[in-house]
Amino acid sequence: MAMTFIDQTIVSIAAPKIQSELNLSGTGVQWAVNAYLLALAAFFALGGRLSDTLGHTRMVVIGVIVFAGASGLCGLTPTGSAAQAWIIVFRAVQGLGGALMYPAALAIVVNTYDLRSRGRALALFFGIAGGLTAVGPVLGGYLTEWTWRGIFWVNIPVALVALLLIAISKPKTQFRPAPIDWVGVVLIAAGVALSVFGFQQSHVWGWHNPLIGLSIAVGAALLVVFYRYERRRSAPLIDVSIFGDRAFLVQCVILAIAMAVFLPMFFFASEYAAVSLGQNTQKSGITLLYFFIGFVVTAQIGGRMLDRAGAKRPVLIGSVIAAVGFYLWASKVTSLDMNQLTWAIIVSGAGMGMMVGPSNTDAVNRASSVSYGEATGITQTVRNYASSLSFAVLGTVMISVFQSRIADSLVHDEHMSRAAANAAAEASTHGAFGGGSGGSGGSGGSAAAIPHFVRYDFAQGVQYVFYVMAGLMALSAVVALFGLRGGVQTAPAADAEAESATVAGGSAA
Repeated sequence: MAMTFIDQTIVSIAAPKIQSELNLSGTGVQWAVNAYLLALAAFFALGGRLSDTLGHTRMVVIGVIVFAGASGLCGLTPTGSAAQAWIIVFRAVQGLGGALMYPAALAIVVNTYDLRSRGRALALFFGIAGGLTAVGPVLGGYLTEWTWRGIFWVNIPVALVALLLIAISKPKTQFRPAPIDWVGVVLIAAGVALSVFGFQQSHVWGWHNPLIGLSIAVGAALLVVFYRYERRRSAPLIDVSIFGDRAFLVQCVILAIAMAVFLPMFFFASEYAAVSLGQNTQKSGITLLYFFIGFVVTAQIGGRMLDRAGAKRPVLIGSVIAAVGFYLWASKVTSLDMNQLTWAIIVSGAGMGMMVGPSNTDAVNRASSVSYGEATGITQTVRNYASSLSFAVLGTVMISVFQSRIADSLVHDEHMSRAAANAAAEASTHGAFGGGSGGSGGSGGSAAAIPHFVRYDFAQGVQYVFYVMAGLMALSAVVALFGLRGGVQTAPAADAEAESATVAGGSAA
């Protein structure tokens, strides 16, 4: 699991240097990040279904091999005209590998513990994963100083350790052979890809371009067709009837909101550190480590609250804390002073850590023991679809604000030198998605090489993004307050019947 978590953050840290060395466009480097998230979203449903029908352990092994192979090929990206297509394609293959292994791995953990112990078990699981994710930015900073290719190659020894641990532990879980709905796979993958692509390209082509609206509309229509198609299938890719469970539906909404904040945060925070603070990749990695200081600690608290009192309390409290943290973070970014941001970052991480694990665990608990992979596939599809969509929308917001502020600064500063104007234009074109700012560590410059007004204007663009994130977490709190019921969850009916049958005759198991 460390690989899938680390790769959601480590590439954001190295994005400026990757763009500089491979001469990627602003859109290209954004897709080097987003292709991974998009593939995760598109294929999680397939990964979850395969794990429940072919076996969780088998799919973990396959997923690890695919992921590690794609990581190696990302690290071998050639320079020249083929670089952009190469790295985007194999980032997508990485996402496919993650989509195959994640639902299966989580299903193994869920199957291993009973309902009353899962809160603490999965809190430890997500806490360790969060701690390993925290290694990503720091490790990414040091590896990038050597070579950005190292951030991909590091996955290969991790994969070998993972395969060894799987061989030693020999996990045993229940699974149920069934046919795969390949039409459903195509519908959901195409629907997710087209709708996110439309939002992704909106800041490049402009909202006036009819292809933007067409892409979004066709993608949304395909997702509606997918839902209707799955309702009629005897062996669907996703059993959409699970959305009839109110708690599962509400938790999916909450997870979508939370993930619309969680993963994009890493990218925008690292870009802010590079452009506005002029930090190199090592320092920007350590900056994101503050987030996980709060996350890892409160993940354990949230898990224990889930076991004792149910999901509503930790999800609600965590969402409120995160909303406050992101609001404080946003209010301080224009200070261009890291010391004023530290506690806001820690508070934001604490809020997210308290609510993400319980929300995810409560949703998966609604499924029967032979459908944990499918339920995880659903929740992860929702989570990563929301992340990709949010990344595209927030990227458009930040670029729009940044360019507007740059234009105002150019107009009002009549004495600006030509060099400063050129620096502003460069930052406006490339900086928002890993451009060649000296602070990135990609071109060897420093914060002093970027005019102060450019750093400040960029910070204003990031400020809008973090205010939106604070609003989203406040929305999560409202959904939890009115959508979730208090109290500890009971076991699903199918599992209760199976347990009774096991006690009576031992045949059901």
